[in-house]
Amino acid sequence: MNSEFYQSPKSSKFMRLFWKAAGADRFILERSTYGDQIKYVCLGGIIIATGVMAAIAGGYAFYTIFAPKGNAIDSFKAVEGIASNYDPTHIPTALISIVFGLIWGAIIFNIDRFIVTSTGKGDGTEAITRKELVGALPRIIMGAIIALTISKPVEIRMFKTEIDVALHAKQIKQEQAYKSEIEKVANGEIEKKQSIIREQLNRIARLDSISTVRKADIAYENSHGGCSLKCAEFKNQLASNQAEVTAIKSDPEFIKVKKELESLETDKLNKLKESGKVAAGLDGLLERIKLAHEEAGWVISLFVTLLFMTIELTPIFFKLMLIKSTYDYMEENIKELIKADKGIEIQHNFYPDGEGIERDLVINHQVIRVLKEKIKLLEAQSTLSNEAIDAWKDKKQNDINNNPEAYLSEE
Repeated sequence: MNSEFYQSPKSSKFMRLFWKAAGADRFILERSTYGDQIKYVCLGGIIIATGVMAAIAGGYAFYTIFAPKGNAIDSFKAVEGIASNYDPTHIPTALISIVFGLIWGAIIFNIDRFIVTSTGKGDGTEAITRKELVGALPRIIMGAIIALTISKPVEIRMFKTEIDVALHAKQIKQEQAYKSEIEKVANGEIEKKQSIIREQLNRIARLDSISTVRKADIAYENSHGGCSLKCAEFKNQLASNQAEVTAIKSDPEFIKVKKELESLETDKLNKLKESGKVAAGLDGLLERIKLAHEEAGWVISLFVTLLFMTIELTPIFFKLMLIKSTYDYMEENIKELIKADKGIEIQHNFYPDGEGIERDLVINHQVIRVLKEKIKLLEAQSTLSNEAIDAWKDKKQNDINNNPEAYLSEE
């Protein structure tokens, strides 16, 4: 707007970007006061900031969920700058998280933009009436839900160091509990197999002990006059013992039990090696949110959430508190001009409905004009058609009068 008493400031690309985010009309704002321009710059700035925060929070949450799990203390070392072989960033997951974060930020940005632009300006005063609050309630609820989804990932990032230490302690407990359970289950089966094998080995040991004594007896007999009949008996007993030992060792049941024992011990070792992976499974988004509440306390967690809810809901309350300004009157004027140009007339509080509420009467003059033209056209076509039929009828009547034989046939 340019006049003797006021000249509207020129808008920059930066201002126009924020106006667009706020859903404001650039045409009107460029002809409005500086105060109106700044109002919508601030409103658009909050909406864009919310979208950016949502993108960061969504990307971080996605990374936390899908990144390879590990020992929380390694993550703690990375945060504190302690030397370790741990790589804090998994590049493939990070790239996917960036893409997801951008998509999520765009979704939240557009939802916020819709919520703000669809929220009315109230009654044009600073006061927020009960009626205005009730009307804005669905948008307030949606905004609160969005604030919660943004605040939780940011919260676990804020308290990451404390969460990593607490999570590491929990992982150790989980690993120990897992190992104890594996030991308890596996050792029972292993003990049964070892008992069977021990019984057979004791038999072999007894036979070997007897064989050793008999070998000594044979050696003694040979050194004292040669091997007699008793020596032959000792040799027979040695051969019998050796045959029994061989039979025990080659027994299919004994071999089967030994293999089962080896398999149980191998399986036990493999499961014990996986205890670290089981403990690392605790490093998830839900567990970190729980630990954030435990470590930070419900008061701090509540205030972090309230902070984001304030940021998210500010544009809604801001619009309800806006005082009618030049922008609003110009917007209404342009809307009325457009309605007039399109032949739309609204007669306010024209008739009561079934519940006694006054309703507006909307008259679409262009529609009425077209409808009248169409009715006139159809009426004219109907009249012309009737005249044509009457003329055709008269002509045929004359033909019949002049030459009736042409219309009759004798069989």
